[in-house]
This record gives sequence, C-alpha cells and structure tokens, in this order.
Amino acid sequence: MTIVPHYETLVISLLFCVTQAATFSAATASVWSKVETGPPDAILGIAQAFRECQDGRKVNVCVGAYRDTQGKPWVLPTVRAAERKLLENDDPKDYLPIEGDAGFIAEAVKFAYGQNVDLSTVAAVQTLSGTGACRIGGEFLAQFRENKNIYIPTPTWGNHWKIFKECGLETHPYRYYDRSTNRLDLNGFIEDLEAAPEGSIILLHACAHNPTGCDPTLDQWKRIADALERKGHVAFFDSAYQGFASGDAERDASAFRYIADRKTIPVLLAQSFAKNFGLYGERCGTLSMICSDEEERQRLLSQLRCVIRPMYSSPPRHGSSIVKTVLSDSQLAPQYYEECATMANRIQAMRELLVKTLAEVGSTHDWSHVSEQIGMFAFTGMSEEMCDQLTKDYAIYLTRDGRISIAGLNDSNIRYVAEAIHAVTDGKSITGN
Repeated sequence: MTIVPHYETLVISLLFCVTQAATFSAATASVWSKVETGPPDAILGIAQAFRECQDGRKVNVCVGAYRDTQGKPWVLPTVRAAERKLLENDDPKDYLPIEGDAGFIAEAVKFAYGQNVDLSTVAAVQTLSGTGACRIGGEFLAQFRENKNIYIPTPTWGNHWKIFKECGLETHPYRYYDRSTNRLDLNGFIEDLEAAPEGSIILLHACAHNPTGCDPTLDQWKRIADALERKGHVAFFDSAYQGFASGDAERDASAFRYIADRKTIPVLLAQSFAKNFGLYGERCGTLSMICSDEEERQRLLSQLRCVIRPMYSSPPRHGSSIVKTVLSDSQLAPQYYEECATMANRIQAMRELLVKTLAEVGSTHDWSHVSEQIGMFAFTGMSEEMCDQLTKDYAIYLTRDGRISIAGLNDSNIRYVAEAIHAVTDGKSITGN
C-alpha cells in the first residue's frame, strides 16, 4: 500500500488554500486601497504630541479640561457623593427612553432657564454632551427649516463648522472678534446679523466664548437681541460653561435668559455638563427648544426622538444620574455651586497672575484683554508663528490661533510660561496689525 497519492493530494490542497488566502487578502486590501488618511483633529493631535514629548519643561495649555493647583484632574466631591448614593440605591443599568432621563432633563432645564421655568413650554432631550446637542439640533433644523443658513462666529470652537456642515446646513461666518483691538467686534457682529437672509440660524455662545473668552455685556446682548428679532432669526445657543465662567451659574445664564424671556425670538439651547461638573468622559448634556404650548412641545419631542433613534437610540445614564442627584439634593446642590465657583475662581486668579507675571518678566505689551476675558481660555493675540515657536523651543503646547487654556496654568509653571510668551512676542505685534 502506498501513501504517495495521499501526500500529493495534501500538498495540492495546501497550495490551493494558500493561493486562495493570498487572493482573498489581495482582494480585501484593494477594497480599501483608495481610502485616504484623514486629517488629525487639531486639538486632540496637540494633546497627543504633548503626551509623547519627553521634555521635562513641557506644559499643556491646549485641551479645555480643568486642572487643580498641582496640574491634576479634579473630580468634584459632590460628584463622588452622588456616585456613592447611586451605588447605595442600587441604581439600575436599564436603557433610558429615547429622549433620556426625565428627572435629569427637568433639573437641567431649570439650571439653564431658571427654577421658575414652565417645563410645559420647553421641549428637551438628553444628549451626548454639547457636541451631541449641537448635532441633534442641527439635524432637526436641517429637516424643518426652509432657511438652512447658519451663521457661525469667527472665531469659534472648530468643531462647530464640521458639525453643522455634516447636518446639511449652509454654514457662513459672522464677525465676532476684532484681532486689531483684541476686543468684541460688536458693529461687525450687528451688521452681519442684519445682512443675513431673514430667518437664518445664528449660533451664539451663551457665556465664556470659546476660544476668545470675550463676551458681550448685557447692554450689548440687548442690541444683538434687537437685531435677531428684527430679522426673524433663530438663536441657537451653545452653553458649555454655565457656572464655570464667573463662578455664578445665574449670572452666566443672564444673556441667554434675557433672549429666551423676550419670547419673540425662536431659541434652541445646546447644554453641556462636561466642564461645570467635570463630567468630561460621561458625555452628558441636553438640547432644548422653547415652545408656544404643550401641544407644540409634544410635536417637537416626537421629531427629536425620530432624529435620535437611528443615531444612537438612547443616551448613557451614569452622567445624567450624577447631575440629577446633585441638583435635586438639598445638601449637595449648594455644595456643588461652591465647588463650581472654586474652579472658576482659580482660573480667574491664574488669568490675573499671568498678566501680572508678563509685566514682571519685562513684557511691554498691553495684555489687558486677557484680564477682561472670562472662562477657561485666553485669546492672547499671538500669531501662528509665535505659537509654533512656543511649542518648538519651550515645549508649551497650545492651539495655533493663540488660545491658551488658563486651567493648565499653576504656581509651578506660570512664570516659565510668561517668560516664554515674552520671548516669542518681544518686539512683535499681538494685535494682528
């Protein structure tokens, strides 16, 4: 009996399998061969470069996340207390409804609009933080507004442009910040509102404008509101810093509430709890719209559910449970407001110290615009070349528009940062002239 034929059959079979595998691999590779590498995200790319940097002097003033006096992340004590309560109460992990947790939504709406708000006149849904709120609002507007023009301030958070373009809205800039003065360009702002087609959507920052930290005064907001009303525009507010800007959540909501209370301007609000509760990774927010009555509210909610269902079906519940627990608790709520003020006050102190230290190290520039700004960021006026030099020569990581995160500064690094800023700006303009 010979085994050669069987051996030959085995060899042939193996060769056939190898050939087929190679053919399949080549075919699979060719399917994706024309997919190009996508551009890196500007901010997250800088954060990655910072992590990879081996320079012991390195400082991260790029990413918008709060850091304490040691440069460490800070979980609010009230957040930890709420988590313990949830654990003790055996909080379930079931799916939330499409629109989210009703208890959380009610607390979030009262936080934004005021404790006396009539909840029957606000259509609100839970979202994946402020980014998700902007996307859902944009999708809704793209479906139900004939005028699909949305006007976005220049500058703004870079993701705004991408979000609303992906929704199918027509994105346009409006003047907001004058680099020649490092101040609000109110006249340009109003002129562009007046020139926009009637009934356009106007994206507005509720407080602590990102990236400039330059907010209109309440009197200026009144002029803006008059222009919105005259032109029949829709006001789409993005509120990422309520309470985190000034340390007073009521004060930070004053401009938004003023326009909402006029009841003559259609209002949407994208609300995030990432910064003011430190819930960055929990993706917790809301989208809300002011309605004329309960019947309209129900119609809008039905359509918002239709937007959400094929997108992500239902929101995560842990972050919203934390916010609901804190804001509805008679002891945790006032403690939370104090903790939020602690973050805001530390940032303000670092803002003032940076300006003072710049003068101490010899800078003759007028940095008063940095003192006047508010919130997490300072818009310095530095050019792209200056920012590149800060990163290359001093391992200070920031966005190339000259924005720095004040939260990244502390007593240990602020003099080094000030000296580096002075070195790259000495004898050069910081007003874009």
